[in-house]
Amino acid sequence: MFSMRRAEPGDRASVEDVIRTRCEWMERKGLPSWRDSAADLASQCDNPFGDVWLLELDGRVVGRTTVQEQGPPWGWTPQERAEPALYLNTSVTDPSVRHLRPGALMALWAVNRAAREGRDWVRRDCLWPDLVRYYESQGFTLLHEVERTKYRLYMLGRPRGAARRPGRMVQDRNAVAARCRSSGSTRPDSMSGEPPVSVFAEAE
Repeated sequence: MFSMRRAEPGDRASVEDVIRTRCEWMERKGLPSWRDSAADLASQCDNPFGDVWLLELDGRVVGRTTVQEQGPPWGWTPQERAEPALYLNTSVTDPSVRHLRPGALMALWAVNRAAREGRDWVRRDCLWPDLVRYYESQGFTLLHEVERTKYRLYMLGRPRGAARRPGRMVQDRNAVAARCRSSGSTRPDSMSGEPPVSVFAEAE
Protein backbone atom coordinates (compact mmCIF):
# COMPACT_ATOMS: atom_id res chain seq x y z
CA MET A 1 0.00 0.00 0.00
CA PHE A 2 1.14 3.53 -0.73
CA SER A 3 1.06 6.01 2.13
CA MET A 4 2.12 9.60 2.73
CA ARG A 5 3.58 10.76 6.02
CA ARG A 6 5.70 13.55 7.39
CA ALA A 7 9.46 12.97 7.36
CA GLU A 8 11.38 12.44 10.57
CA PRO A 9 15.11 12.77 11.33
CA GLY A 10 15.51 8.99 11.22
CA ASP A 11 14.45 8.99 7.55
CA ARG A 12 17.55 10.79 6.29
CA ALA A 13 19.43 7.70 5.10
CA SER A 14 16.43 6.24 3.25
CA VAL A 15 15.66 9.57 1.58
CA GLU A 16 19.26 10.07 0.52
CA ASP A 17 19.26 6.57 -1.02
CA VAL A 18 16.20 7.48 -3.09
CA ILE A 19 17.77 10.75 -4.22
CA ARG A 20 21.05 9.13 -5.22
CA THR A 21 19.24 6.36 -7.08
CA ARG A 22 17.30 8.98 -9.01
CA CYS A 23 20.53 10.88 -9.70
CA GLU A 24 22.10 7.77 -11.22
CA TRP A 25 19.01 7.31 -13.43
CA MET A 26 19.14 10.93 -14.58
CA GLU A 27 22.87 10.86 -15.28
CA ARG A 28 22.54 7.71 -17.39
CA LYS A 29 20.10 9.67 -19.53
CA GLY A 30 22.43 12.64 -19.79
CA LEU A 31 20.27 14.84 -17.56
CA PRO A 32 21.44 17.21 -14.81
CA SER A 33 20.96 15.73 -11.36
CA TRP A 34 20.83 16.72 -7.70
CA ARG A 35 23.89 14.66 -6.75
CA ASP A 36 25.73 17.61 -5.21
CA SER A 37 22.63 18.46 -3.15
CA ALA A 38 21.60 14.93 -2.15
CA ALA A 39 22.83 15.15 1.44
CA ASP A 40 21.32 18.62 1.89
CA LEU A 41 17.94 17.50 0.55
CA ALA A 42 17.99 14.47 2.84
CA SER A 43 18.88 16.65 5.82
CA GLN A 44 15.59 18.51 5.34
CA CYS A 45 13.95 15.54 7.08
CA ASP A 46 15.06 17.38 10.24
CA ASN A 47 13.03 20.45 9.27
CA PRO A 48 11.09 21.54 12.39
CA PHE A 49 8.30 22.95 10.22
CA GLY A 50 7.28 19.44 9.16
CA ASP A 51 6.88 20.38 5.52
CA VAL A 52 8.80 17.41 4.07
CA TRP A 53 6.53 14.50 3.19
CA LEU A 54 7.47 10.96 2.20
CA LEU A 55 5.76 8.53 -0.12
CA GLU A 56 6.08 4.97 1.13
CA LEU A 57 5.25 1.70 -0.54
CA ASP A 58 4.64 -1.05 2.02
CA GLY A 59 6.85 0.83 4.49
CA ARG A 60 9.70 1.56 2.04
CA VAL A 61 10.44 5.19 1.15
CA VAL A 62 10.01 5.67 -2.61
CA GLY A 63 9.51 9.43 -2.84
CA ARG A 64 9.82 12.76 -1.09
CA THR A 65 8.38 16.21 -1.64
CA THR A 66 8.18 19.51 0.21
CA VAL A 67 4.72 20.98 0.79
CA GLN A 68 4.46 24.60 1.85
CA GLU A 69 1.62 27.05 2.32
CA GLN A 70 3.58 30.04 1.03
CA GLY A 71 5.30 30.22 -2.32
CA PRO A 72 8.45 32.13 -3.24
CA PRO A 73 8.23 35.94 -3.32
CA TRP A 74 8.98 35.90 -7.03
CA GLY A 75 7.21 34.28 -9.97
CA TRP A 76 3.65 34.81 -8.77
CA THR A 77 1.55 37.96 -8.87
CA PRO A 78 0.41 39.58 -5.62
CA GLN A 79 -3.12 38.39 -6.37
CA GLU A 80 -1.90 34.81 -6.87
CA ARG A 81 0.14 34.89 -3.65
CA ALA A 82 -2.99 35.99 -1.78
CA GLU A 83 -4.91 32.91 -2.97
CA PRO A 84 -4.88 29.89 -0.64
CA ALA A 85 -2.60 27.30 -2.20
CA LEU A 86 -0.11 24.54 -1.54
CA TYR A 87 3.34 24.74 -3.10
CA LEU A 88 5.32 21.63 -4.04
CA ASN A 89 9.06 21.59 -4.56
CA THR A 90 12.02 19.20 -4.59
CA SER A 91 9.89 16.19 -5.46
CA VAL A 92 12.04 13.08 -6.01
CA THR A 93 10.94 9.49 -6.59
CA ASP A 94 12.60 6.09 -6.85
CA PRO A 95 12.83 5.15 -10.56
CA SER A 96 12.42 1.46 -9.69
CA VAL A 97 8.67 2.07 -9.16
CA ARG A 98 8.16 4.52 -12.03
CA HIS A 99 5.67 2.13 -13.66
CA LEU A 100 3.32 3.02 -10.77
CA ARG A 101 3.80 6.76 -11.42
CA PRO A 102 4.76 7.78 -7.89
CA GLY A 103 5.30 11.40 -8.89
CA ALA A 104 1.76 11.62 -10.22
CA LEU A 105 0.47 10.00 -7.04
CA MET A 106 2.19 12.59 -4.86
CA ALA A 107 0.73 15.35 -7.03
CA LEU A 108 -2.77 13.88 -6.76
CA TRP A 109 -2.35 13.56 -3.01
CA ALA A 110 -1.44 17.26 -2.85
CA VAL A 111 -4.46 18.27 -4.95
CA ASN A 112 -6.78 16.25 -2.72
CA ARG A 113 -5.14 17.70 0.39
CA ALA A 114 -5.64 21.21 -0.97
CA ALA A 115 -9.33 20.42 -1.50
CA ARG A 116 -9.69 19.16 2.07
CA GLU A 117 -8.08 22.32 3.41
CA GLY A 118 -10.15 24.65 1.24
CA ARG A 119 -7.18 25.78 -0.86
CA ASP A 120 -7.71 26.74 -4.48
CA TRP A 121 -4.41 25.66 -6.05
CA VAL A 122 -1.41 23.40 -5.98
CA ARG A 123 1.57 25.18 -7.50
CA ARG A 124 5.14 24.28 -8.33
CA ASP A 125 8.08 25.54 -10.35
CA CYS A 126 10.97 23.95 -12.20
CA LEU A 127 14.03 24.79 -14.29
CA TRP A 128 13.76 22.49 -17.28
CA PRO A 129 11.27 22.30 -20.18
CA ASP A 130 11.27 18.50 -19.97
CA LEU A 131 9.96 18.76 -16.41
CA VAL A 132 7.30 21.19 -17.59
CA ARG A 133 6.00 18.57 -20.00
CA TYR A 134 6.12 15.92 -17.26
CA TYR A 135 4.15 18.10 -14.84
CA GLU A 136 1.67 18.96 -17.57
CA SER A 137 1.02 15.22 -17.88
CA GLN A 138 -0.01 15.35 -14.20
CA GLY A 139 -2.62 18.03 -14.89
CA PHE A 140 -0.54 21.14 -14.18
CA THR A 141 -0.64 24.16 -16.48
CA LEU A 142 2.30 26.43 -17.29
CA LEU A 143 1.25 29.88 -16.06
CA HIS A 144 4.41 32.01 -16.07
CA GLU A 145 8.01 32.01 -17.20
CA VAL A 146 10.35 34.06 -15.03
CA GLU A 147 13.99 35.09 -15.44
CA ARG A 148 15.71 34.47 -12.12
CA THR A 149 19.41 35.39 -11.95
CA LYS A 150 20.94 33.13 -14.64
CA TYR A 151 17.99 30.73 -14.81
CA ARG A 152 14.58 30.69 -16.45
CA LEU A 153 11.93 29.35 -14.10
CA TYR A 154 8.66 27.79 -15.18
CA MET A 155 5.74 28.37 -12.82
CA LEU A 156 2.91 25.82 -12.97
CA GLY A 157 -0.40 25.38 -11.20
CA ARG A 158 -3.25 22.95 -10.92
CA PRO A 159 -6.62 23.96 -9.44
CA ARG A 160 -8.02 21.75 -6.73
CA GLY A 161 -11.06 20.96 -8.90
CA ALA A 162 -8.75 19.21 -11.38
CA ALA A 163 -8.40 16.07 -9.28
CA ARG A 164 -9.15 12.98 -11.34
CA ARG A 165 -11.29 10.21 -9.95
CA PRO A 166 -9.16 8.84 -7.09
CA GLY A 167 -11.04 5.54 -7.15
CA ARG A 168 -9.96 4.91 -10.72
CA MET A 169 -6.31 5.28 -9.77
CA VAL A 170 -6.75 2.96 -6.82
CA GLN A 171 -8.38 0.35 -9.01
CA ASP A 172 -5.64 0.65 -11.63
CA ARG A 173 -2.83 0.24 -9.07
CA ASN A 174 -4.60 -2.69 -7.42
CA ALA A 175 -4.93 -4.37 -10.80
CA VAL A 176 -1.20 -3.92 -11.43
CA ALA A 177 -0.42 -5.37 -8.01
CA ALA A 178 -2.73 -8.33 -8.53
CA ARG A 179 -1.02 -9.18 -11.82
CA CYS A 180 2.38 -8.92 -10.16
CA ARG A 181 1.39 -11.25 -7.34
CA SER A 182 -0.19 -13.81 -9.66
CA SER A 183 2.92 -13.89 -11.82
CA GLY A 184 5.28 -14.15 -8.86
CA SER A 185 6.84 -10.81 -9.77
CA THR A 186 8.82 -8.86 -7.18
CA ARG A 187 7.44 -5.56 -8.45
CA PRO A 188 5.67 -3.44 -5.83
CA ASP A 189 2.31 -4.25 -4.32
CA SER A 190 -0.95 -2.36 -4.40
CA MET A 191 -2.14 0.99 -3.22
CA SER A 192 -5.38 1.54 -1.41
CA GLY A 193 -7.48 4.61 -0.78
CA GLU A 194 -9.13 6.81 1.76
CA PRO A 195 -12.20 7.87 -0.29
CA PRO A 196 -13.50 10.23 -1.38
CA VAL A 197 -10.69 12.78 -1.17
CA SER A 198 -7.49 10.80 -0.82
CA VAL A 199 -6.03 7.78 -2.58
CA PHE A 200 -3.52 7.29 0.21
CA ALA A 201 -3.31 6.27 3.77
CA GLU A 202 -2.02 9.43 5.40
CA ALA A 203 -0.25 9.89 8.72
CA GLU A 204 0.12 13.31 10.25
